[in-house]
This record gives sequence, structure tokens and C-alpha cells, in this order.
Amino acid sequence: MTKRRLSKGDHVSWNSEAGRVRGKIVRVVTSEVQFKGYTVHASEDEPQYEIKSDNTDHIAMHKGSALRKLAD
Repeated sequence: MTKRRLSKGDHVSWNSEAGRVRGKIVRVVTSEVQFKGYTVHASEDEPQYEIKSDNTDHIAMHKGSALRKLAD
């Protein structure tokens, strides 16, 4: 199965405690980094995505499997 790869600037949505949230990918992470006090395990094969919410200044980090790409 081919995994889809998202890119910086893609508009996506994801589930949060407050419901469905929309935002834009601001960074594709492909190596281990610290984010909000946690270690994010990412690689070229399993990237994670830093996303800025459309409605707030909230920044989130998610795996591609948690995201749904939206039409522009």
C-alpha cells in the first residue's frame, strides 16, 4: 500500500477534544524532535506534520494517519 505524503502548505483537518479542526501544514518533520516537552518520533518513512489552526494560534503535531487533506 502506498502512503500518501502531505506537504507544507496543505490544508488539512483532524479530530481534537473540541471537535474537528482545520489548519495548514507549516512544517514536515522527518527526524526526532522535541515538541511541547515531548519527543516526537518521526522519520522519512513516517513523517509527522506541524499544523497551525485556521481559527486560533494553536500549533499541533500529528501523524499523517490522523489528518485528512482538504480541497483548496
